[in-house]
Amino acid sequence: MQRKSFSGMNCSIARALDEVGEWWSLLIVRECTQGARRFDEFQRGLGIARNILTARLQRLTELGIIERFELEERANTEGYRLTPKGEDLYPVVVALMQWGDRWLADDCKPRTALVEDATGEPVEPIAVRTKNGRPLSFRDVRFVPGPGATATTHAVIEDRNRKVLGRA
Repeated sequence: MQRKSFSGMNCSIARALDEVGEWWSLLIVRECTQGARRFDEFQRGLGIARNILTARLQRLTELGIIERFELEERANTEGYRLTPKGEDLYPVVVALMQWGDRWLADDCKPRTALVEDATGEPVEPIAVRTKNGRPLSFRDVRFVPGPGATATTHAVIEDRNRKVLGRA
């Protein structure tokens, strides 16, 4: 079944979901951040069918999220790794993990903790913050038109700010 494409929508979230919104995509990105490089490592870590994994790896490569590279330790074999575009998804993966740990973990006990390698200090939860570090809710943030805003964007922003903040 062909899913609807969001690529033409005037929304960065929708366009991002068009590229990585299919659940295997972010799980493949997660596997890359955990050191997977070879097809069989992805398949073993995910329990995914070969044809689906092949299609997802091809799509992520076409989108510039992962790239193929020669594996030095295995002649005539290519591996996969994140590109800078793919590495920029790391905070998204961590935010999803932290949300899952908070709301879905059995007995509220996360299975994995993240600590900074150099110091051993726990990683702070991902949050939208003020310049001085205070966490913000969506109720604390006002949207303003960006440089790519269209007339529709202006209307959506005005409506959002009125509904959420009580003013345009």
